[in-house]
Amino acid sequence: MTDSLTPQKKRTIVAHDKHDERHFGAVNVPVYQNSLFTFPDMDHFTTAMSDLRNHHVYTRGNNPTVNELEKKLARLEGGEAAKCFASGMAAITAAIMSVIRSGDHIICVDQAYGPAREFMGQYLRKFSITTSFVDGTSVDNIRAAVQPNTRLIYLESPSSMYFQLQDIGACAKLAKDIGAFTIIDNSWATPYYQNPLLMGVDMVVHSMSKYISGHSDAVGGVVVGSDACMEKLILNEYMLFGGIMSAQIAALVMRGLRTLPVRMERHHQTGLQVAEYLQSLPFVVKVNHPGLPEHPQHELAIRQMNGFGSLFSFEADLPLETMKRWIKELRLFRIGVSWGGYESLVLINQDHPSKVLVRMYAGLEDADDIIADISSAFAKIGVAG
Repeated sequence: MTDSLTPQKKRTIVAHDKHDERHFGAVNVPVYQNSLFTFPDMDHFTTAMSDLRNHHVYTRGNNPTVNELEKKLARLEGGEAAKCFASGMAAITAAIMSVIRSGDHIICVDQAYGPAREFMGQYLRKFSITTSFVDGTSVDNIRAAVQPNTRLIYLESPSSMYFQLQDIGACAKLAKDIGAFTIIDNSWATPYYQNPLLMGVDMVVHSMSKYISGHSDAVGGVVVGSDACMEKLILNEYMLFGGIMSAQIAALVMRGLRTLPVRMERHHQTGLQVAEYLQSLPFVVKVNHPGLPEHPQHELAIRQMNGFGSLFSFEADLPLETMKRWIKELRLFRIGVSWGGYESLVLINQDHPSKVLVRMYAGLEDADDIIADISSAFAKIGVAG
């Protein structure tokens, strides 16, 4: 981690804006609720049309509210430019399409986000683009999958069900050695705890519906990278696919971003406390949390990240129906597919081949209350901790 991206510096980036005379000193950038921008004469219009990336012509291209959010996200990730999208998948697909061509080959970690795997493994076949899914816990597995036409290595570290890591720096170096690009989904760690661009990755993607917005009221995505990578994406995939973020959503995400460091520090503490408790239960076989010393990649996690989120999973040596009854007795946990908000969530992966795999997300409730809820729910179904 470079000195310019210390936790202290990041706290200041999200919390501080300089005095802005354009908006009468308003502490928040106003929501620019307009579809188009007009010009005093044709000369100004022609100048703007010749450089759409740096001028405001139409909100599908640039919007001042969204632009302010993009600037902060780029600084937090250590990138030169960022572009916000209507969803995490819009960001992921735009980033991928910006670097691949017909006939290319992609290497993707096998535990990446499901819809991203579906996009690469199935949808892109119509363009004669093939994808190899590999166990990313070893860079040797990725190296073994390289083909002469490999154009992209797609990472997600940690992954969001089994919480496996990749050696980000080694993967980025491998990609550069073979002339390929790297994209990583950094949603779990957030730019507060991990900065893959500083490890050599070309582009970082986030689902901002998760920790970045943090209030379960906004859907959005972002791509961050160098000017060279982002220039092509902005002028093509962003402008032509039309998956733009609205000014209202950008304002909501910016509101959430202001408290990202405070929330992530709380999630770090609560997540570890709950994971350690679950690890102590006799019927819990394994807890998948990279912050635990027992995690097989804990040393790599410490080297690549400055902290940890509160989404993790555990395997229980109990029948599926028993675990369903346990979830029904929980009082502080809701059942839902997303995560990253203030509320605690739980979900069973019913496709797990052996033990019951439970994904837990510890929200902003008190850690002792969360643990008491977990313990009480087990007691109510007759399972002793």
